[in-house]
Amino acid sequence: MERIIEEIREDLTRRIAVAADRLADRTLAEDPAYAALLGRAELRERIHHNLHQAVEGLVRSSRGLPVELADARAAGALRAEQGLPLASVLRTYRRGGRLLWQSLTEAVTAHDRTELPRLLPGAAALWDVLEQTTDAVTESYRRAEAAHGDRNRERRAALLDVLLDGGAGTDEPSAEATGAAAAQLGLPERGRFAVVVLAGDRSGTPAAPPGPTASAVPAGGPGAASGPRVWWRIRADGETGLVELGHHPLESVRELLAPFGLRAGVGPVVGTPAEVARSHRLAALALRTAPESGGPLTTLLDERLPAALIAAQAELAGRLRQVVLGPVLALPAEDRRTLLTTLGTWLNCQGSTTYAAQRLYCHRNTVSNRLRRLEQLTGRSLSDPRHVVELALAHSAVLQRGAAEPATRPALPDQRVSQTPGGTARRSPRRRA
Repeated sequence: MERIIEEIREDLTRRIAVAADRLADRTLAEDPAYAALLGRAELRERIHHNLHQAVEGLVRSSRGLPVELADARAAGALRAEQGLPLASVLRTYRRGGRLLWQSLTEAVTAHDRTELPRLLPGAAALWDVLEQTTDAVTESYRRAEAAHGDRNRERRAALLDVLLDGGAGTDEPSAEATGAAAAQLGLPERGRFAVVVLAGDRSGTPAAPPGPTASAVPAGGPGAASGPRVWWRIRADGETGLVELGHHPLESVRELLAPFGLRAGVGPVVGTPAEVARSHRLAALALRTAPESGGPLTTLLDERLPAALIAAQAELAGRLRQVVLGPVLALPAEDRRTLLTTLGTWLNCQGSTTYAAQRLYCHRNTVSNRLRRLEQLTGRSLSDPRHVVELALAHSAVLQRGAAEPATRPALPDQRVSQTPGGTARRSPRRRA
């Protein structure tokens, strides 16, 4: 094979130059990706070089030497960095291989037609060289593409952090920092944005992502272009989504998350990227108010504002529990649970004793007796709106704490501590519902 190539080298060189011209013209005419990236001279030069490299690889293979693949690897990495599709690259290599074989057969025929049978074994060797070359291009391309993708993800993640965290560890990022981050993520200067914070499982592990990390996907998935765009960000403290709502209502976030069965908190709608950090903080707060069970999986902050007030002020919430419901929390576990459950049910039924009795599967008078006992213990009247607000907030504080807080001074066995509306402690006879 080596002797045949040496005999026809001059003619083959001329034919390869013609083949490079033809392939460059065809590629630019048929492949928009190449046409957008490379000029004809550069593409023609690269094709010409690759065809010569393939001939030299054929010669080395006939000598039992390994094919030199450094150029192929460099080309694969370069095309990946340039963003040229791998399919376009490989198609050009395959076409080049066919043109090279055609040039070889034409050159041998012109030199000595009787030599053609001796060329045939070279076909397998040539395709082996081309296969090694395209394999090297593919491997290098994919490695470079993966590295490029990692860099892009890290870059997007850093830009998201600027918006979600407020930038540089500050609560309020500069307009310049958030504007630059938003622009690089493709976000408008003004719009409708919200933040979603997902709950992890009971072990604290973040939930499975509903979309690619640090990338934008529409609400229904990659194929649903009409929904809000979401940039997901996974970190050690959980998974967060920045939602560009557009014209969609905030409630559409529930539709976004519904297929995944995830507990989530959603912050309020904000109008600029600089306000995203505030929505993020409030989304995390909304998640803290989300019920473990029995309620919607997705909690909108604006639907849980009283509970959010409690969650935001842990010290005051503890004081509220003790001051308002301390005497109830001092009861034995069964009594405490009964009164707290009755209060919560009555509140959920908008103050209807009848509906509360139906939910609790007991007589209406039983509910009334329990509520009167609660009033006596707390010194607060359920007919006074201000007292109802206190009781509702204190009840929310108890639920968020997850366990009843024991009173600092246990009540006497035959008495219960209560307070007058003015806050003065008094003793009242024990009454059972």
